[in-house]
Amino acid sequence: MSDRGVDADIAARLVAELTRRGQTVATAESLTAGLVCATITQVPGASAVLRGGLVVYATDLKHTLADVDPALLAEHGAVHPEVAAQLAEGARRRCEADWGLGLTGVAGPDPQSGVEPGTVHLGLAGPGDTRTERTVHLDGEREAVRAGSVTCALRLLEERL
Repeated sequence: MSDRGVDADIAARLVAELTRRGQTVATAESLTAGLVCATITQVPGASAVLRGGLVVYATDLKHTLADVDPALLAEHGAVHPEVAAQLAEGARRRCEADWGLGLTGVAGPDPQSGVEPGTVHLGLAGPGDTRTERTVHLDGEREAVRAGSVTCALRLLEERL
């Protein structure tokens, strides 16, 4: 575990597997605000696989930086499974990576637009237009939700690899 409560072993396994495959990853992160990238870069050799990341904490940046459809944001808000999927696609495209991870959710302590704290949507975009969406519900305080979100996102990519 890292000092942030994130499972760092999974990051090491991902860096090793992506390196073996000659593939790269990029992120578009909302509630984690760059924590996925920070976790990956704790692993020696991460520079071979991590292309970069977009911190899209503000809703308007989800569109301007990660190309999330503004009509989707207007209709459903920033915390929605399709937003996570589009964040992943945007990260992949903008950073020219093989894989893109997108995360959006509510860390708490208060609900956001009717969405309860601990609700997290994950998106994964990969080669051949592979796209995965996953919703998880995490318990705990704000930092526990953020750390759990990172672990869930890294596991999602590990499962696909």
